[in-house]
Amino acid sequence: MTDAGRSSDTVFGAIVRGEILADVVYEDEHCIAFRDLNPQAPVHVLVIPRLGLSGLQDAEQAGPELLGRLMQAAKKAADLEGLEDGWRLVVNVGEDAGQTVAHLHLHVLGGRRLAWPPG
Repeated sequence: MTDAGRSSDTVFGAIVRGEILADVVYEDEHCIAFRDLNPQAPVHVLVIPRLGLSGLQDAEQAGPELLGRLMQAAKKAADLEGLEDGWRLVVNVGEDAGQTVAHLHLHVLGGRRLAWPPG
């Protein structure tokens, strides 16, 4: 496992290090939740771990505790954004699934009725 302050040369790593400002909705010692710059719904928040993991494929390195903390942070972000009528949590794994930043992140989507299937 590597330190997020040095391990992630992505835009999300720069956000973790404080080099790029983000519109933060929620943060704690394990993760940061911030509004997406290219929202796909009226509410679109990204939740990232401070630990630099390239994606869910590296989940063994994080362990269940960090993954649980990410889910809890997603719930807190949804609550803070007022998503009382429902919301979706999405994790893209790999390029074929649409992952464009190689740093584990969860998408919290809501604020409108979401279609199914999503892709």
